[in-house]
Amino acid sequence: MSSDLDQRVTLRELWSRAWTVRSWPIWEMPRRVASSIVLVELTAVALVVTGLVNSPLPGAGTLFHLAVLCGFGLVHAEIAIGVERVRQRVTAGNHVDLSSVWTFAAAIVLPPSVAAFVAVVLQTHLWLRVGRPRVALYRNVFSTATIVLACVAASNVVTSVNGPTGRMPTDATDLAGYGLALLVYTTVNTGLVAGAIAISTPQPDLTRVFGQWDDSMLEIATLSVGALAAVALAVNPWLVLFVLPPILVLHRAVLVRHLEEAASIDGKTGLLNAAAWHTRAERVLRRGGSDDPRGVLVVDLDHFKAVNDTFGHLAGDQVLVAVAGALRAEVRERDLVGRFGGEEFVVLLAGLGVAGPAELTTVAERIRRRVADLRVEVPTPDGPLSVTDLSVSIGGAVSPEDGGDLRDLLQIADTALYAAKRSGRNAVRMGTAHAPQLPSSMSEPPTAAG
Repeated sequence: MSSDLDQRVTLRELWSRAWTVRSWPIWEMPRRVASSIVLVELTAVALVVTGLVNSPLPGAGTLFHLAVLCGFGLVHAEIAIGVERVRQRVTAGNHVDLSSVWTFAAAIVLPPSVAAFVAVVLQTHLWLRVGRPRVALYRNVFSTATIVLACVAASNVVTSVNGPTGRMPTDATDLAGYGLALLVYTTVNTGLVAGAIAISTPQPDLTRVFGQWDDSMLEIATLSVGALAAVALAVNPWLVLFVLPPILVLHRAVLVRHLEEAASIDGKTGLLNAAAWHTRAERVLRRGGSDDPRGVLVVDLDHFKAVNDTFGHLAGDQVLVAVAGALRAEVRERDLVGRFGGEEFVVLLAGLGVAGPAELTTVAERIRRRVADLRVEVPTPDGPLSVTDLSVSIGGAVSPEDGGDLRDLLQIADTALYAAKRSGRNAVRMGTAHAPQLPSSMSEPPTAAG
């Protein structure tokens, strides 16, 4: 009797574990995304296992270097753990953690599969101490797999160019091998992460996929310090102690930049908040000349309260994010896009050229049409629904030839915005600095939506 009961309990436990696997968040993602993530992870495992099978057992020197890099990496993580937790909270999009100092050093001085072990140890420690529960386990496993593949690729480059790993560089060829390994490491890691973001994001942009230029430079700087750590390890392991102070200072310097960025970004849409937009827009207006006209657009989402009342505030937030994406897609990288609060957005376009108001009207019409074409998928208890028939009313103003005050431009554009709303919404109206309101002949109001 007891054996039958034990067997039933064991089967129940096995079934429960199998059910838990099926309920992992990764399977809630689109199949192409989940399959791509799993493929990267399986490739990393296969390469590491193949390397272990086909390579001799690591010697005492290799194990010593492994212990030093893991030890310093863990010490670095523990000292900087407070800074890293804050960075995790305030960083939007790609997050560059500075553990690549140690993983890249491992790729230079250790065989590929042993270097992969350093990556697994450090990434798992970071997730347990910093990422969990904010970062899902499957995301950490994927990030670890990309770093493992980067380590394997970089280590093979070093071996091919410089010969056996772990020795001190002696000539320009060795340094060239380090440089090539750095490029391969960052290309593999960045490319895999960027690919995952691109296929999982409905409307990816370059900044979201590859991160900002500062993030790329931070990664290169971190890998460069890793190369120095590898050289120090080959000369004298105690010299690696001198790597810790600069990398900890770099950690705090990056945190300051992230805090400054977080203070200027609207949390819901990722656009500039009102205060940051005002500050940067005034700087642009002061910098521009009379031959470089600037224009302001004030964009208001029509009937937004009806969206919130019908679909809920979470769906309303998703609509705001979609509209913000539409604004960014229709302006240039140098143009300033901000959220003024609620459902109102603002855009400053510099360098309109001789076209002036006509160019501003063209941009506004493109924004209006793109928003009208939006289909925002929102989850509901009854399944996903699409929010459609969105529209915006837009008012614009162009600075006069003798320059213009930002407050005056906003007031003129806001007056034009209300003219667009009075005309039936889903319309564009232009104002000038010489009149309180002047409808644009290029922008006859279409039939109002809703």
